[in-house]
Amino acid sequence: MSGKLYICPTPIGNLEDMTYRTVRILNEVDVIAAEDTRHSIRLLNHFEISKPLTSYHEHNEESKGGYLIEKLLAGENIAIISDAGMPGISDPGEVIIKQAIENNIEIEVLPGATASITALVGSGLETRKFAFEGFLDRDKKVRRQQLEEVKEEARTIIFYESPHRLKDTLKDMLKILGNRKIAVNRELTKKYQEVIRQDIETVIDIFNEKEVKGEFVLIVEGFTGEKTVKNSYDGLSEREYVITLMEDGIDKKEAIKVVCKERKLKKDVVYKQVLDL
Repeated sequence: MSGKLYICPTPIGNLEDMTYRTVRILNEVDVIAAEDTRHSIRLLNHFEISKPLTSYHEHNEESKGGYLIEKLLAGENIAIISDAGMPGISDPGEVIIKQAIENNIEIEVLPGATASITALVGSGLETRKFAFEGFLDRDKKVRRQQLEEVKEEARTIIFYESPHRLKDTLKDMLKILGNRKIAVNRELTKKYQEVIRQDIETVIDIFNEKEVKGEFVLIVEGFTGEKTVKNSYDGLSEREYVITLMEDGIDKKEAIKVVCKERKLKKDVVYKQVLDL
């Protein structure tokens, strides 16, 4: 009979947020798979939990997953923990859960601390509908493209960010999303936790005057303007655009005019692409 895979959230800062149930399960399982064993051993020692510990992080999820699945199939119970919060939410966990499902292994997810929901509830922004984006890409171009993709997202948006990228991310948000309301959460549940509820422009000014420390959860107001109506021809080449218009009953000459006007191109540029039509 297969063992059970337990997904166990851990405190995001305050050790008092560890649940009795999580402590019990960690004491009962055969193996604990941790994102960073050096970090987790301190947590386990605090709660006097002494169990075999193995590493399970983003760089060995696939390879270590196979090893853990073998143990589960052999009847061992395993707990997955991350450095803080819920495994699988911007932390390792998603891969092993999929592997367990594929192998018909029972999974139990324990409730507990999650930075995203904690920050959202206290933001003062819409909580009925929200979108979780997590960490934006480190690359500036990719990060800006990601923000462009959620520019017209009407739901409240949740982002995670590190201290050394916070200022650049806020500047990109202002440029791409506009000056929206934002709740900046720093070091949630810890001794020096801070929540700043302002607009993006004001928050940039605040952090220009102070040192940026700690981990951040950014809760950003959703889009409230009129959405851009996307043209169904946007993804087509000029040639494909002309052909599509002709298939819709427009003659070639008029189709070329339409494409030139829409794409702001000279007539000969488009004409050369459809000479054979």
